[in-house]
Amino acid sequence: MNEKTLLTRRSFVTCSFAAISSCALAGPFALSALALPAQDIHGQIFKNDAPDKLWKWSHEGFLYRKLAGDKVMCGICPNHCILDKGDRSVCRSKVNMNGKLYTLAYGNPCSLNVDPVEKKPLFHFKPGTRVFSLATTGCNFRCLNCQNWEISQARPEDVRHYDLFPDGVVKEAISSQTQSIAYTYSEATTYFEYMIDIARLAKENGLFNLYISNGYINQEPLLELVKVLDGANINLKSFSDDVYRKLNGGRLNPVLETFKTLHEKKVHFEITNLVVPGYNDNEKLVNAMCDWILENLGPDHPLHFLRFFPQYKLDRLAPTPVSTLDTFRDIAMKKGLHYVYLGNVPNHEGNHTCCHQCGKRIVERKGYYISRFDITSGACSYCKTVIPGVW
Repeated sequence: MNEKTLLTRRSFVTCSFAAISSCALAGPFALSALALPAQDIHGQIFKNDAPDKLWKWSHEGFLYRKLAGDKVMCGICPNHCILDKGDRSVCRSKVNMNGKLYTLAYGNPCSLNVDPVEKKPLFHFKPGTRVFSLATTGCNFRCLNCQNWEISQARPEDVRHYDLFPDGVVKEAISSQTQSIAYTYSEATTYFEYMIDIARLAKENGLFNLYISNGYINQEPLLELVKVLDGANINLKSFSDDVYRKLNGGRLNPVLETFKTLHEKKVHFEITNLVVPGYNDNEKLVNAMCDWILENLGPDHPLHFLRFFPQYKLDRLAPTPVSTLDTFRDIAMKKGLHYVYLGNVPNHEGNHTCCHQCGKRIVERKGYYISRFDITSGACSYCKTVIPGVW
């Protein structure tokens, strides 16, 4: 682990110029971050907020470093939280108890549901199948537009939850007749210890593992996760480091590194971009994003542009105009991306899958329901071109 990452939240501010210079690695348009943003909503460590004692749903951290003075540094995500004894992490899930790092989000999911896989959204992974979805509390971002803020911005002990350890999750998924388990709703990275233990058992029992995430994870835990991962949807919030700071409280480059790792390890993944008016509804950003995707990931990973609706701290913003989404989809397709979808826009042609070779419609969707499926043995039923995905 790089010693240069050992920054306290105070030193993060004083070293911001150095950090900003590093964002040039994030891609061509990230250079806009060379000017300091007007606002950075990065989360803060919660001082002296750990419980008096551990509870049933505690587990020692998967990856952390012990520092002098009984401090610990979490190694799961790029926040690199440095915690004194009694402190709680930015994501609210980790605490320093007597010089050791513990997660309080293990075996206590606050949300369980059976969903269609299309809801994740995953359009090229086992269409029409059902997924056992779960979440604990916690997130390493502070998105102003968070859809699930009631659980993502809460502590594990602040919500009602189930008592369900990894073996129980796998049994529930099997009894629910689902093919996959999705780690979703809040931010799966923040309950990494719980997720990785479930995923290993799920793989042993013939279930697929799906990682629905903001992609803000360090490489070491990600490389462990991909050993048991079958699919992912990563939310690329914007192609601007400045927007990441102001809208989400994160940084762009670690997310781009996640995409590259998933691609190199041949994990099926799809990309989501929620278009928020006044923040990332910018054609230059979309052009730069598509150029980066093509250069680093190729044309075959599905891209979903999602329509924003007023949420959380952005409840006074208007929904994204559908015309903006149409423009962005056209840009992406003209650039050469093969599969570009629109979400939260019912009955739109951007809901369906067309073969990138012959142009015939091969998957038709009505909401989350598959009304037409013309893919045979992973290929277009008309021209026999292989369609990227897990079918």
